[in-house]
Amino acid sequence: MIAVSELTKTYAGASSPIIDGLSLQVKAGQSASIQGASGCGKSTLLALLAGFEQSDSGSINIAGQPLQTLTTSQADTFRKNHLGVIFQQFNLLECFNVWDNVAFTARLKGNYDKARQTLLLENLGLAHHFKSPVSRLSGGEQQRVAIARALNHQPEVVLADEPTGNLDEQTSDSVSNLLFAYCQEQGASLVVVTHSGDVASRAQMQFRLHLGRLQAV
Repeated sequence: MIAVSELTKTYAGASSPIIDGLSLQVKAGQSASIQGASGCGKSTLLALLAGFEQSDSGSINIAGQPLQTLTTSQADTFRKNHLGVIFQQFNLLECFNVWDNVAFTARLKGNYDKARQTLLLENLGLAHHFKSPVSRLSGGEQQRVAIARALNHQPEVVLADEPTGNLDEQTSDSVSNLLFAYCQEQGASLVVVTHSGDVASRAQMQFRLHLGRLQAV
């Protein structure tokens, strides 16, 4: 689960905090969507939840672990074992093909399963791209590879930054169905940042980030 209390983050030179006393709780199997204007702090919030950035004050507890107590090395290990992060910029390993990109975190975690990965890639419409270099894929295909990689090691918490931003409407629907269904079936907490009203409406809890705080929609 995710428990955030009174979180504050201000960037150097800014006149006001981008995250200002924000609190959020997402239980196991629950989903939350966050919308808001560009630059309002949505991606910053996900970076804080993933442990890539440190808050100025407040607390973040994920899967029973207070993130503030972790060193950089410990945070890397924690993400590998507990988090699935879908990056807006994909962050795929261009020296690997599709199959090895998706298998990467699962192999590090030690729960790689060939049959599970095959089914996941098939469900995401990537059955014919197992051995394709990711550099030769379209933006939408790369995005689906990134989603598969984030889910393949069966994380307890999934953080998704615009997971359907490069997908057409039909593919967006199918990917959204898989993402929300996976988290509910696996008992994983899901936080998804999106500009899509259709994607946001699928979440059990819906918020808008405004002036550093979450407002229920």
